[in-house]
Amino acid sequence: MPPSSQPKRKPRKLKKEEKMTPTAGRHDPYRNFNFIVEIDGIASSGFLMVDGLESITEVVDYREGNEKATPRKLTGISKASNITLKRGVTDNRDLWEWRKTVLDGTPQRRNGSVVILNESREQVLRVNFQNAWPCRWKIGGLDALDSQVLIEEIELVVEDIRLD
Repeated sequence: MPPSSQPKRKPRKLKKEEKMTPTAGRHDPYRNFNFIVEIDGIASSGFLMVDGLESITEVVDYREGNEKATPRKLTGISKASNITLKRGVTDNRDLWEWRKTVLDGTPQRRNGSVVILNESREQVLRVNFQNAWPCRWKIGGLDALDSQVLIEEIELVVEDIRLD
């Protein structure tokens, strides 16, 4: 049959549940600017950046002599990346005092969380880290011709990271 002589189909009627608004089933991703950092269960002062929330498993190549030339891929050691926290410098010295415990030879290991919030500032995701201690502390560069905020940065070694 030529295309013009084919019978026209009537549009099917939508059921009540199909008449929802186009965004009803939509799940927008969360924004990366709504978060809180908690260390030992206490919400720490505001941070402007968190980086390094990563869990990695090493890959081990394994092959026996009687197998084909392509090795098998086995799971190796799993570890967490270091976490970097940045905030504006104030008179709050809690991060420096924590770093000082490492320099004094008595590191304090702490547990913490990065709590992801939605637009209504409600918790939607929690990334927990265990046995953290600061391996690096830094104050940003100073420049007499710049008017930016002075930034404090701390890098935490963590033993484990889990999504909750």
